[in-house]
Amino acid sequence: MPIKFYKPITPGLRKASVVKSDIAKKEPEKKLIRIKKQKAGRSRGKITVRHQGGGVKRYYRIIDFKRDKFDLPAKVEAIEYDPNRSALIALVKYSDNEKRYIIAPDGLKAGDEIISSKNKAELKIGNTMPLKYIPIGTMVHNVELAIGKGGEIVRSAGGQAALMSVEGKYAQLKLPSKEIRIVPINCLATIGQVSKIEHRIVRYGKAGRKRLLGIRPSVRGKAMNPIDHPHGGGEGHNPIGLKHPKTKWGKTALGVKTRKKNKWSNKFIIKRRK
Repeated sequence: MPIKFYKPITPGLRKASVVKSDIAKKEPEKKLIRIKKQKAGRSRGKITVRHQGGGVKRYYRIIDFKRDKFDLPAKVEAIEYDPNRSALIALVKYSDNEKRYIIAPDGLKAGDEIISSKNKAELKIGNTMPLKYIPIGTMVHNVELAIGKGGEIVRSAGGQAALMSVEGKYAQLKLPSKEIRIVPINCLATIGQVSKIEHRIVRYGKAGRKRLLGIRPSVRGKAMNPIDHPHGGGEGHNPIGLKHPKTKWGKTALGVKTRKKNKWSNKFIIKRRK
């Protein structure tokens, strides 16, 4: 998909860009949406995650991550925008007339036919099948970590995982983070790369576009008072006065590993992400 740049008639448009995608200019399917209440970063009114809040009102689109309508062909009716995720979504209609939303892979377009199967299916973009039937070297997305639980990893824009090997009960995947992980061979995965590959190089141009997405400003600790942050206080442009940078709550920041050493899922990770 090409990236669109704007004529700089205002300072905010000078560096702004957007992915120009061929999406259907239509309302979302009414039976597949739910009201989404605005409560980002809050728990009982208290801020639990900073830099979140506000944003444009939106509906939540119910996405079929399980792809559990097996051996029923489905036709892609439209490619649509989803304000709740970076990737595009596809509205598909199965042969029994049921409609569902799925994550749209790159190259999928209206009119294409896809299928989900527990057995071997055609190696085609958008088709879903167990990892044991997918050839080594194939790029996949929307991968299950537990059988029947639905896709949990590789779902954001441009995401793809490489199937490296299939040995015994497990398949080895190289994830976008360069982590190498083993997954049961009966877990489902969808062929292809997630749509909107250029999403990572888009520039928003101004703070207002980030606010519309529900992202609030990040204030430097150095600009705060000493009571609000360990880096705060002092006269003028002075250093933080600490051996190591600290978080707002006094814990050492930048470069400190926060993952639990004995986490149960460590046995499935062959090589940690960089």
